[in-house]
Amino acid sequence: MTSVPVSAPAAAAGPASAAAVAGPAAEAAPVSRSGGRLRALDGLRLVAALMVAAYHYGGRDGDITRAWGSSPRHQFPTLHAWFAYGCLGVQIFFVISGFVICMSGWGRPLRSFFASRVARLYPAYWVAIILVTATFALPWVAYRTVSPSDALVNLTMLQQPVGAERVLGVCWTLWAELRFYVLFALCVVLPGATRQRVLIFCGVWTLAAAITDAVGEPLPAMVLMPQYAPFFIGGIGLYLLHRDRRDVSAWGVVGVSWAIGQHYAVDGLWHKPDPAFFSYRHPSVIIAIVTLGFVLVGLVALGHLRWAHWRWLSAAGALTYPFYLVHEHLGWVVVGVLHRKLGIPAYGTLILTVALMLGLARLLNRCVEEPLAPLLRRSLARVTLPGSR
Repeated sequence: MTSVPVSAPAAAAGPASAAAVAGPAAEAAPVSRSGGRLRALDGLRLVAALMVAAYHYGGRDGDITRAWGSSPRHQFPTLHAWFAYGCLGVQIFFVISGFVICMSGWGRPLRSFFASRVARLYPAYWVAIILVTATFALPWVAYRTVSPSDALVNLTMLQQPVGAERVLGVCWTLWAELRFYVLFALCVVLPGATRQRVLIFCGVWTLAAAITDAVGEPLPAMVLMPQYAPFFIGGIGLYLLHRDRRDVSAWGVVGVSWAIGQHYAVDGLWHKPDPAFFSYRHPSVIIAIVTLGFVLVGLVALGHLRWAHWRWLSAAGALTYPFYLVHEHLGWVVVGVLHRKLGIPAYGTLILTVALMLGLARLLNRCVEEPLAPLLRRSLARVTLPGSR
């Protein structure tokens, strides 16, 4: 038996529940076309992850209320309204993911691309599923559980399309990432990445996603992800600018993606002021945060953050994905122990919980990802895929 994630905020927050986190699955310290490492991108990933953690711990109601013993709005009377914007970290992650996946897939055979993605996603994910399952099964924790059958389906990362309950509330973002990987692999990696092919991919996906949203058919919407596509596509456009900042078409891809992306962010997260809601997100702040995400990744792409080349940024970036996997559900348990049982004040509990989750992420990175990911990647690299070169 394992946990039913109830990561969605109160109904008043609406689509904000989706904004958990994604792009942490991207490669740590990606290597640029010039051979240097974009360490600033790693730092940005961790910042986005901490935004999401603030959202999960203090920016919504739900199971975190049980952990605190009361609504986070009472624990953080002023900051809870700002923590509610932390859910926008997911949009930043998707932009980063578009950038990094285009970079890592450029010039790489399909077999190698497939092996790198699976090896990056699954080892830490499997262990996180086991950890959360074991922790939530403890008598003194006893969160709601899913069936053993659904728990096994979760190991495939395909629980959402087959209708199984989720163990990790944040895993919906991995399903979005998987769909992006498949689209990019089939349309760009398989035939071979070129500037023209990537631009066509961006243009066709943007137009098809907009039409799909207008038509409202569920199957194309599931494949094309209209509400998230602009962020992936915007990241791809920023990678094209990383290759050539004078690429006018790439600037167009980024501009169109930003315009559509901010629309979906506002549409999904904004609501009229209502005292019954947990918090009120102002549309101007939503637009500003989305814009800042594009700008920061753009500064990395154009080389303006090349000075931020500290090694610790790569170490920090390596923690992002395991932190993303474990921070929400296990964080509930830690918050409950520190705040309700030990009596540590809310702000101290928040800081200690984040620190402990980062420590656990470090253990997962060192003991799971570092030894298992290369082994899995080498094994999968020997698998013959259709179209592999």
